[in-house]
Amino acid sequence: MIEKMLEDGAKVFDVRTAAEYAEGTFENAVNIPHVEVPSRLDEFGDKSDAIIVFCKSGNRSGIAKSALESAGFTNVTNGGGLEDMLALDRQ
Repeated sequence: MIEKMLEDGAKVFDVRTAAEYAEGTFENAVNIPHVEVPSRLDEFGDKSDAIIVFCKSGNRSGIAKSALESAGFTNVTNGGGLEDMLALDRQ
């Protein structure tokens, strides 16, 4: 499912800290730490856009997903951890 979303142009957000992001991330991922999601909603685009959020383990991306859905975003997927996302490139 995530592979198809990526093929179709989903937006990808790394919701880890800026320091974690600086150590490496998924290709073309935008860094918005999960604690900043509610104050940066305009950066996620249209509320119907396909969005994938990920972090280190999937916990913070779950929090980000909930925050986005509470704000009216309708097509948000928790991509899990960075390793999960990077594994998609190796398939």
